[in-house]
Amino acid sequence: MKAKRRNCAIVFDLEFTAWPGSLAARWTRAGEYTEIVQIGAVKLDAESLTPVDEFEMLVRPRINPVLSQYFVDLTSITNERLQARGVDFIVAYRAFLDFAGDSVVWAFGRDDLVFQRNLKLYGWNTLPVPPYANAVPWFAANGVDLAGKHACDVAEVVGAEFVGHKHDALSDARGVAAGFRTLIERGAANPFVAASAP
Repeated sequence: MKAKRRNCAIVFDLEFTAWPGSLAARWTRAGEYTEIVQIGAVKLDAESLTPVDEFEMLVRPRINPVLSQYFVDLTSITNERLQARGVDFIVAYRAFLDFAGDSVVWAFGRDDLVFQRNLKLYGWNTLPVPPYANAVPWFAANGVDLAGKHACDVAEVVGAEFVGHKHDALSDARGVAAGFRTLIERGAANPFVAASAP
């Protein structure tokens, strides 16, 4: 049977509410939740890895609607920008689902769990999370150790150029996509082109 090729690949990233020490505490302190503030994604031709489309939306958190100064400094997303451009989570999430279509979505780490937590937090947990793949094991299998790194570090670790602002979801998604492209150009197997079962 011939290999079944997906038409496109989706690489995405999320930014979510944070405070000093929230990462170390794993968001277990009272009143702290990983409420999504930004969704960024790139759509690639699955075979050539050429970018064909991009997605970026700001999301207004419901429980902690005012961003911490820590988060603002980290991401450069200001409260003013969020109020001007932000939408409710469910609007952004449905738009992301439309953007992704039936493609498997890839991200650095377990951003699928962040989607699940937000869906549950806001009472939308009957909505699906798209088929998901964690990019970290793929990079590890291709000799790239990303321990202690973030999505924004992937491009530079593999020797690709990072363009944009670190901890911006769209820039970080572009950086992860650049990491994939660089390693595939060097001979790594393309994970976005999967053979169908015989």
